[in-house]
Amino acid sequence: MLTRSIIRPSTTSTILRLQLRAMSSSPSSSSEQLVLSTRSDSNKVSILTLNRPKALNALSTPLFQALNAELEKAEADDSVRAIVITGGEKNFAAGADIKEMKDKQFAEAYTTNFLGSWNKIASIRKPIVGAVAGYALGGGCELAMLCDILIATPKSTFGQPEITLGIIPGMGGSQRLTSLIGKQKAMDMVLTGRKIDGITAEKWGLVSRLTEENQSVVEEAVKIAETISGFGKVAVQAGKEAVNASLDLPLEQGLRLERRLFQQLFATQDQKEGMAAFAEKRKPTWSDK
Repeated sequence: MLTRSIIRPSTTSTILRLQLRAMSSSPSSSSEQLVLSTRSDSNKVSILTLNRPKALNALSTPLFQALNAELEKAEADDSVRAIVITGGEKNFAAGADIKEMKDKQFAEAYTTNFLGSWNKIASIRKPIVGAVAGYALGGGCELAMLCDILIATPKSTFGQPEITLGIIPGMGGSQRLTSLIGKQKAMDMVLTGRKIDGITAEKWGLVSRLTEENQSVVEEAVKIAETISGFGKVAVQAGKEAVNASLDLPLEQGLRLERRLFQQLFATQDQKEGMAAFAEKRKPTWSDK
């Protein structure tokens, strides 16, 4: 049975100190590779790993510039059918880099649309699986919510502690979090800085699946991405579009969009192949047309 775990005050203080230490780390040197890009064994899954381990993968504009560049490469590469975003097996991202933000003034933040480029992931059409271990706090939690499917370890920690810094979430934390877990729980996390573990996150609907004890969260995320990669690209992207639309459209409009996408798939070769293969009791061969 899944039970809610309680983070005691001493644990909360420790997490906050770790978060602030990560968020105030020195900016990365220009020679540091902030995002590592690798491929799965099948070459169909692009694995993007945040690479600021000493700073608990604290997020910054340079890091997002690197992540956005890798996402654009994966989006344009026909051999890539799914993407995994992770911070590795220790920490996803413990927050944003405070040194980048602490001296900003309103005029600069507003006219430069600060954090606007950090949402680039939302425009990627290929499916994205997030793999979370350790801390996913502040911007790290918001980045995790931008993934289409989220895998986490039971001991991972999610939170929006911006209120402790005199600000609020600025990358979707108040909006996406509310749509995923509801107003009351979102208010609790945003206004009190409450943090929850992976078990609670899965119970509330923030996380798709939890890993088993001693199971690699990255390997599990790649397995899921490989499963998605085994289906026709057109149907996969249509499915992602339809689900994402449910967050923005009234029910009647969402149903209309879903029906149109469903009907349009009957114009594809993959629909003919998929149904023929089912009738003939064989595996389909997708053409992505």
